[in-house]
Amino acid sequence: MPAYLRHVKVTLTNPLFKQISKLSAQHHLPAFVVGGFVRDIFLNRPSKDVDIVVLGDGIELAKAFAHSLPGKKDFAYFKNFGTAMVKTDDWEVEFVGARKESYTRDSRKPTVEPGTIEDDQNRRDFTINALAISLNENNFGELVDPFNGLKDLEQKIIRTPLDPNITFSDDPLRMMRAIRFSAQLNFTIHPETFESICANKHRIEIISAERITDELNKINLSKIPSIGYKLLFETGLLQLIFPELSDMQGVEIREGKAHKDNFYHTLQVLDNLSEESNDLWLRWAAILHDIAKPITKRFIEGEGWTFHGHEDKGSRMVAKIFRKLKLPLNEKMKFVEKIVALHHRPKALANEGITDSAIRRLIVDADDDIDALFMFCRADMTTRNAQKLDLYKHNLKQVELMVADVSAKDSLRNWQPPISGEDIMKIFGIGPSKEVGIIKQEIRESILEGHIKNDYQEAYQLMIELGIKQGLKPLA
Repeated sequence: MPAYLRHVKVTLTNPLFKQISKLSAQHHLPAFVVGGFVRDIFLNRPSKDVDIVVLGDGIELAKAFAHSLPGKKDFAYFKNFGTAMVKTDDWEVEFVGARKESYTRDSRKPTVEPGTIEDDQNRRDFTINALAISLNENNFGELVDPFNGLKDLEQKIIRTPLDPNITFSDDPLRMMRAIRFSAQLNFTIHPETFESICANKHRIEIISAERITDELNKINLSKIPSIGYKLLFETGLLQLIFPELSDMQGVEIREGKAHKDNFYHTLQVLDNLSEESNDLWLRWAAILHDIAKPITKRFIEGEGWTFHGHEDKGSRMVAKIFRKLKLPLNEKMKFVEKIVALHHRPKALANEGITDSAIRRLIVDADDDIDALFMFCRADMTTRNAQKLDLYKHNLKQVELMVADVSAKDSLRNWQPPISGEDIMKIFGIGPSKEVGIIKQEIRESILEGHIKNDYQEAYQLMIELGIKQGLKPLA
């Protein structure tokens, strides 16, 4: 027996499928397992999200199924959409009536009417997602595969069941999904399907930013995210949905000097980082770390290309990009801003010479994200020169060791100066003013430069001296 048939047989022995089959017969409602769950059986990928297509009233069968289950479960139905969801501790099972769809040019929301299992498979996005397994008593476990989706799974191909121009014009989000599945599964997009994405790319304009970003995040979290981004670029979709990133592509040469292609460098950093971390926001930091290079690029005769200030400029671009892509404008964004702003600092310290004061500033600025910053810096090493790579790694390790040493010695993690602005105002009996800011900043700088200890008494004494210089008198 082929391995994929063994997977099907083992999966369908679960009582859940036998119960749905029994209820299907009792209610005269033929039912099929469809879509991603079936695909993942053949790929031997565990899944607990099951889609059931019912020839008739899917809500009726869902109610019967929920009622038959012992113990705790959640049940919800949506009459307008003809769908219902049953959740247990182990499974999420969605029931929907088989349907056929028709679309208008300006919307991805279809007109829906009841249909057959064939109609339902026709409306699926890709052949590998159009597979269905019968749960009916007369042919339980039989594969319904009108588009040779199983063959496409075996050959690792993404293609649409029907004319791709119709498929993508009807629902342009499917173009993003094709690329996302290619990245997640490491499948190849069929040439005709790929050409259709290129031809229909402008249809993506009717899709909401939230939907697009949801697909981007799934690409970001795939094992090799660069697969997805290269396809987005090659199809022209990236230029429409994320031009700031696509603008980084290309190499310019002057006086025989070329800079690296920052787009492909970024993708390499993203892939490197993905080998170490599943953190979505650290991966977003990788995507955005050099985002300001196109606008800070300068050529200096006799020296070559520079990108001075791209870290600071890039950090200030993060909020605008997050807002446009409908990403969260919260601490996740702040984290990305911080990593983008600081990503070059450890390397610069290693190159310029490491001082305690520079290390203190790095610790204070990175705070709890110092470990994530170093992980990023390791991923940012993309040179193919083995000697340079070894040197970079050695230098970065030296910076890490000094950070650990200074952190232990000076207690700077989660650091706030021992004297606050409120303390200054209270001791001198003044309100908010320029003098308060000057004193506070001088205390901070003195601690970071090592002129005084990170200690309340030394900071207090310096505050008094600085206050007197500003013409202030302590109350006590």
